[in-house]
Amino acid sequence: MPATAPVTIPLHELPADFRARALHWGAAFPHCTYFEPNDLAYPQGAFERLLAVAPAGAESAQSLADLAEQQATDTLRFGFLTYDLKNDIETLQSDNFFGFAWPRLHFFTPETWLVWRADTLEIHGRTDGILDQILTQPVPPVSTLAVPALRPRLPKAEYLRAIEAIREDILNGEVYELNLCQEFYTENVKLNPVEVFWQLMQASPAPFAGFVRWHDHFLLCASPERFLAHRNGQLISQPIKGTIRRGPTPAQDEQQRQALLHDEKERAENLMIVDLVRNDLARVARTGTVRVPELFGLYPFRHLWQMISTVTADLRPGTDLAEILRATFPMGSMTGAPKIRAMQLIEHYESSRRGLYSGSIGYMGADGNFDFNVVIRSLQYRQDTGYLSFQVGSAITYDSDPEREYEECLLKAKALLEVLGTRIM
Repeated sequence: MPATAPVTIPLHELPADFRARALHWGAAFPHCTYFEPNDLAYPQGAFERLLAVAPAGAESAQSLADLAEQQATDTLRFGFLTYDLKNDIETLQSDNFFGFAWPRLHFFTPETWLVWRADTLEIHGRTDGILDQILTQPVPPVSTLAVPALRPRLPKAEYLRAIEAIREDILNGEVYELNLCQEFYTENVKLNPVEVFWQLMQASPAPFAGFVRWHDHFLLCASPERFLAHRNGQLISQPIKGTIRRGPTPAQDEQQRQALLHDEKERAENLMIVDLVRNDLARVARTGTVRVPELFGLYPFRHLWQMISTVTADLRPGTDLAEILRATFPMGSMTGAPKIRAMQLIEHYESSRRGLYSGSIGYMGADGNFDFNVVIRSLQYRQDTGYLSFQVGSAITYDSDPEREYEECLLKAKALLEVLGTRIM
């Protein structure tokens, strides 16, 4: 589209519910992505607050080759990578049950996009009448959800047996660590995805949250984790491994923080994934530039303490996004180590495909900078079939206790269940 000057509006002139109105407006398009940092401090910063929309038939990338070609056009892109993109990167396949039909990769060129700055809102692309459309967009009253109880795709007994089998695989040298995930689902659900997204933001504000509509498919994401960012020649990855429940009082909360800090199993899990990320980044980095500026950082979220490490590298000149993704995707925190064997075993032990869970949503600028999250703490929903599900997982090592790992999964599901007003059968 021809370049036009953005429309700029001071934020203080907009109503308090402007973001809600904007997302209700945007979600009417078949292609819509929204990124929400929830004004949370985060090492190396959080997502920018952005909203992008496009009509059906918008120019899009559906493969890594498309992505590389489009990156050369210096155009802003928004979109997602599903976990099954791994099958295009390595010699792998996925044959488990799948309740969704996401494409493996989808990035679109927006018709209109909104950028929130510190004191202003910018409307880019097609701008005529957009502000009035958003301001007159009705916001339905918040309703209480009562979704039917969710069923496990992998029954608890089978999940516990899978962990014991993985421990045996580790003992036999197949892997050092494996991220085992499980799906909880229900069917024939009718809900308003935008309304549920804002309720999720209230229950579990996160720095890498986002909303995606791709036709009748929706992702409502409250992720605390960055997969990979590129800023002016530097790559930044921030794997999370290590989780503990927040304490109910300041003193007990500090006890929980200290317990996580000194938990040898959690530190070992984190270190293994940091080593994996270092090796991945080294494949596209200038020699000798891979660094770990923070190891075992502890950060509080509403329900959890998380152990987060930061790995950086200087990108080798001339390396495009497709090459970077071939070297680094999927993220090690959601697979295990070594990565390829871990992914093969994941297909064996899990009972459903992950879809956008363990994938990524993000945006890339015309300047080559980009930011992608890890899709966790998220709902996937099909408006056409009513299929609703979420997945949760944990890292399995030889020292894992199966019951404790199951409880960690339920802890990660807490906010999702609260928002849906439901339980697990």
